[in-house]
Amino acid sequence: MGIMHSEYRDRINHWIRTLKEDFYTPAGTLDWEVFKTMEQLSFEEAGKRTYERVEPGYTWGDTYEYAWFRTKLTLPEETAGKRIVLNLCPGGESTVFVNGSAFGTYRADWVKQPHHFLVDNTLTREAKPGDVFEICMETYAGHFYAEAQDSGCSTGPVLPGLYRDELAEGARRTLGEGTYGIWDEDAYQLFMDVETLSSLLKTLDEDSLRAARVAEALEQFTLLVDFEQEKAARSRDYRKARAMLEPVLSAVNGSTMPVFSAIGNAHLDLAWLWPMAETYRKTARTFAAQLRLMEEYKDYKFIQSQPACYEMCRKYYPELFEEIRKAVKNGQWIAEGAMWVEPDTNMAGGEALIRQLLYGKAYYKEMFDVDSKMLWLPDTFGYTAALPQILRKCGVDYLVTQKIFWSYNEGEQFPYHYFSWRGMDGSEIEAFLPTNYTYYTSPEEMNTVWKKRVQKRDLDTFLIPFGYGDGGGGPTRDHIEFIERQKDLEGGVRIEMENPVDYFERMESRGGPANTYVGELYFTAHRGTYTSQAAIKKWNRRAELTMRDLELWASAAASMAAGHGKESVSGNNTENAAGSAYQYPAEQTERLWKETLLNQFHDILPGSSIHRVYEEAERSLGRVCEEAEKLCGEAVSSLIEEGDGITVFNSLSFPRICLIDVPEEYEKGCRTLEGETVPVYTDGKTVTARVAVPPMGAVTVIPCENEETIPGAVKEAAPAAMKETGSVPAPSSTLAVVIPQGDGFVMENDRLRVTVASNAEITSYVLKESGREFARTPMNHFRLFKDVPRKFDAWDIDSNYAEQEIEGAFDVHVEIVCAAGARAVLRAAGKIGSSSFSQDITLAVGESRIEFATEVDWRELHRLLKVSFPTVLYGEHGINEMQFGYVERPMHRSRAYDKDRFEVCNHRYSAVCDGGNGFAVLNDCKYGISMEDGALELTLLRAGAGPDMRADNRIHTFTYGAAAWNGSFQESDVVRQGYEMNVAPLVVNGRTDTFSLADTGSDHVVIEAVKLAEDGSGDVVFRLYECKKRMDSAAVKINLPVKSAWLCDMLENKEEEAAVTDGVINLDFKAFEIKTVRIALK
Repeated sequence: MGIMHSEYRDRINHWIRTLKEDFYTPAGTLDWEVFKTMEQLSFEEAGKRTYERVEPGYTWGDTYEYAWFRTKLTLPEETAGKRIVLNLCPGGESTVFVNGSAFGTYRADWVKQPHHFLVDNTLTREAKPGDVFEICMETYAGHFYAEAQDSGCSTGPVLPGLYRDELAEGARRTLGEGTYGIWDEDAYQLFMDVETLSSLLKTLDEDSLRAARVAEALEQFTLLVDFEQEKAARSRDYRKARAMLEPVLSAVNGSTMPVFSAIGNAHLDLAWLWPMAETYRKTARTFAAQLRLMEEYKDYKFIQSQPACYEMCRKYYPELFEEIRKAVKNGQWIAEGAMWVEPDTNMAGGEALIRQLLYGKAYYKEMFDVDSKMLWLPDTFGYTAALPQILRKCGVDYLVTQKIFWSYNEGEQFPYHYFSWRGMDGSEIEAFLPTNYTYYTSPEEMNTVWKKRVQKRDLDTFLIPFGYGDGGGGPTRDHIEFIERQKDLEGGVRIEMENPVDYFERMESRGGPANTYVGELYFTAHRGTYTSQAAIKKWNRRAELTMRDLELWASAAASMAAGHGKESVSGNNTENAAGSAYQYPAEQTERLWKETLLNQFHDILPGSSIHRVYEEAERSLGRVCEEAEKLCGEAVSSLIEEGDGITVFNSLSFPRICLIDVPEEYEKGCRTLEGETVPVYTDGKTVTARVAVPPMGAVTVIPCENEETIPGAVKEAAPAAMKETGSVPAPSSTLAVVIPQGDGFVMENDRLRVTVASNAEITSYVLKESGREFARTPMNHFRLFKDVPRKFDAWDIDSNYAEQEIEGAFDVHVEIVCAAGARAVLRAAGKIGSSSFSQDITLAVGESRIEFATEVDWRELHRLLKVSFPTVLYGEHGINEMQFGYVERPMHRSRAYDKDRFEVCNHRYSAVCDGGNGFAVLNDCKYGISMEDGALELTLLRAGAGPDMRADNRIHTFTYGAAAWNGSFQESDVVRQGYEMNVAPLVVNGRTDTFSLADTGSDHVVIEAVKLAEDGSGDVVFRLYECKKRMDSAAVKINLPVKSAWLCDMLENKEEEAAVTDGVINLDFKAFEIKTVRIALK
């Protein structure tokens, strides 16, 4: 029987249900009129439109449409002194306006209790008869996305005809019967008392005296309350029952109960299962509802992150934004979170993560006078090991997330909730990981959280973010009422409202974390997000690199005279040698960065949103790239003078050899302005120059004035000779060749000899320096797998995909495109599944890298495509580039920890090394990779079905490459090659003296960014990092008239002056250390 007889258990359930049914008594109907639109309108704009009267049962709604409903009511006499609420019944999620102001929300369907729809919209807590209220609601018609009814965001196998939109266009929503009425606060407060005790009882030891007392009190509640009488009599019983329960509710704990620090929150996905236009409304709904709660509960505290969200509110709902600013000042609204949005941190570039913090913190300071100290990132799918250093150097001390505990896969359990997190460079921040960000604050859930915590020692408190999330909404009255009853409720955890920053500071004052976790916070789920929606990942990489080039060349243009690489001028708006005034585009650059950062939100960049989100995101990033390229062109144009010649700009901090197609007049030979000979190649159609460009600099080449033969130039097209004689010139330092051999081909230059089979697979990869073979089995081997995740279709790759391989490439044919010259090129074409592909396999002069420029017309469903490079090398760990360095991950599956990492994230390269040799796979836009037993398998494409049916079915273009070397990883040039594959040289008409803006003099130290300072001073900011995991020194040469130099934090605040001698700054780096240097010019 337990602590309570079944009769009473069922009786209590009946009494609770009946109590809820007595919360609300209608006092009048809402007579609506409506107009529909696809536009984003303000309340004032909507009020000017033509409305028509409608009745309950009215159907409406095209996909993505909105309806504005409005009505007016006058409170009757029977409402005097009562709490009045709205029962709107709009049929869809709605933004509610009262008397012209954003007021509240009609939530999405995922509420725990139906009365939450009512308590959100309390019209008045003390009605005055005759008061008039104008009610308006903007209701969303919704849209279709594929999702199985019992499987969350997944479909499972898809049969033909399944997952079609069953709602008819024009009739997606049905208006219900809206009313306003009297809320019975006595009934509600009794419900909260009973629900609190009933929930508590589920977690108490049934043998305890406390359980007996609670059970007795609940039983007495059912005996005391008689529902079957008039309303006034029922209300008297409610009050009597509350008085009877009070002693049980006021019993307190002893001295060792844990204290939970609770904070209201509403996780707002900027785009996910809805487009961003709907998020604009979600901000208003959520923010207005939370402000109403603050009016009633003076101790209530609510946190909202993401300045991008606040900016939406400021743009579309300015009055609401001003209310928020007031709430921040009085301490109830916590404006924290540090970053511009809650981004993905696996794939976003390092500089982009810094800009998230730079612009995010600046916004908090400007709008709310808050120095944000905490990164609030609850829902991101894993956390890069570069993050602690970035946060620390941006003045952010604390991290809150929960996603690591969210995994539903078997695997190694993360060991801590409260800990110091040490990143890959040794930097540390404090972190707290709750297990959820949408806690319901009932005693049962709160006490279960404590009982199921993984960290049993060194923890006597817990951080509790509570409230509805994902689509916003935030807490309701129930959440707060539960907390009010659990401040010190015997038998349960103690709960108090607290700003999370205050929580961390209090914990620090007590000694801080007892435990340290080292390395990335790898999320053991959602591994498919490294690959899903491939196009957005390509656009993201392009936007980041375009912004990099723009800032570099704009900084140079603002600091150097045109045509004179080492003749510099000071200031931001000086007249250059061409007679024009170049102005650094600071405002445009910030705007373009913010647009890029917005699209790195953790459901956009990872590929887990609906189709419309990607249509809009691709257009958005396309505009970023177009405008940034235009601005970059203006910058480089101001660095050159008119005249014959072609100028090649190299934005990398390494010297670079560039193959540049040039006009026919260069076929006779060419040289630099300084007279250095430049090798020229021709295949009879295209003339190519091999130009050496200094780091972060430019060089101009011009045709030779006579026809004398230039050493190293190839004057004739090799393919003709091959056709006539069956042979081609032997490879040399100035030639790459491909020749038929058997049923395949051999590609060769001075560094590599690669055998390509008739199916385009590489059967031999030999580094000529050592003669060593690197291919264990055929490389460039396409592998196709069935890929039907059991949960979260766009998000996940299940580990059993490896057991579901099907035929890869077939019907492949290969032909020679260019047999000899600056590049040797093979072209392959074939089929993969229901898709087709073509691929140019290129080996260039002087390179130890072979490239595969690939186009796939992808027409698959639930398929996963990888390209495999099995090597002869043995390494227990592979190397994956991440932001500002790399991480090492297992290449075996020995333990649960290793098995979890069957699919991981990389940026431009991944490598396997054995100490004396190495092999790397490089890419220009791919992030997912698997590594095992010496094989590197780059993940190219997926074909998910939910939430975007047949996601990625389109034409994709991408390039990957393979490079080998002798020696350790530290001795390799893989980092440089990764940059070169991603950053094309910029080629323009015009001339300039050869120049280099800056040079680190080290292959271990990379200049990642150059920009002008945010404060408008004209100072030049350089961001550098050590890239190969070793302490190193660099004599950084700045070829500008340096007045002074300062080491800064990443927010560009000066910290320590650096000595400058003849433009050289000597810097000492720890492994993977990032340094920001600020240069003032003379």
